[in-house]
Amino acid sequence: MSTTANTGTVVTVWFVTTTDPAAVIASEPRSDRGFGRKYLAQLNPAWPITPIGQFALNRSVPASTDEYYIAGYPGLTLVQTVIEDVSLLSELDPRLLNSLPANDVYVFATDPATGFGGIAHFRDGEVVRSLCARRDRLYEDIGLPDPFELPFWAGDHDDGNGTGIDLPFHPVDLVPAAQRAWLGFDLAADGPDVHVTAFAVDGRPEPRFLGEPDRSTPDLDTVVGRASSKLGISVRDPGYDDYESHDGDDGDGDEFRRLAEAGTAAARRIGRIITRRGRTLAATVGQKLRHTDRP
Repeated sequence: MSTTANTGTVVTVWFVTTTDPAAVIASEPRSDRGFGRKYLAQLNPAWPITPIGQFALNRSVPASTDEYYIAGYPGLTLVQTVIEDVSLLSELDPRLLNSLPANDVYVFATDPATGFGGIAHFRDGEVVRSLCARRDRLYEDIGLPDPFELPFWAGDHDDGNGTGIDLPFHPVDLVPAAQRAWLGFDLAADGPDVHVTAFAVDGRPEPRFLGEPDRSTPDLDTVVGRASSKLGISVRDPGYDDYESHDGDDGDGDEFRRLAEAGTAAARRIGRIITRRGRTLAATVGQKLRHTDRP
């Protein structure tokens, strides 16, 4: 996940073709690194694309400058990045807005440093609703308010700290409410995991460990490798079906999933070997004990 600071507005775009986005998210589908790489290569072929991690978006910090968090699910695609000087979502760069085919496109933008919040819904390329504001300034108000907005405009979310000309709510608070209403789910830490793959486009090198695991403990590959070596087996044996590669046409898919599957299979195999050797040892010891009383 990102370790650099944001210098602009975090913009999250959802391309929707399914009738039930919440059901897709509830199944916790995995993200595909190959899809994200191809998407960015089409968005801007000149970018140097570096994978920098795979993790749950709802359990991480947002994307930072020159970073893209991407996930392509069945009927639902997510792209999150940072854009400078965003105040009118209706004028969002068409290259991003039209980068994938979708009847409905939902855009959410936040900048907690300035208090800016923006929501927009596009249908067939036309703006249905766009509201972009800070508490003390309304930048854009296109279309009719959706029902979920009414309590905000009515002052139900007013903390009493605004002035007479301020909006009766903080626009950043409107963003999660819009997502719940339009997509049917929250990006909450205790909700379903929204798996994404992160990329950088500023030429930085690929990190040694994607996702930055805790270096104080060995990772799964190291543990399995050490145990396998001691038992005289190889977790990379190409003749063993549990380690067969199941890549599709694009060989840059979900590497974390394959590593986990290989590790689990190796652990099972190690367990079976230990069990068999343990039984053999127990039988040998038992045989010797039966003969200890003999001269």
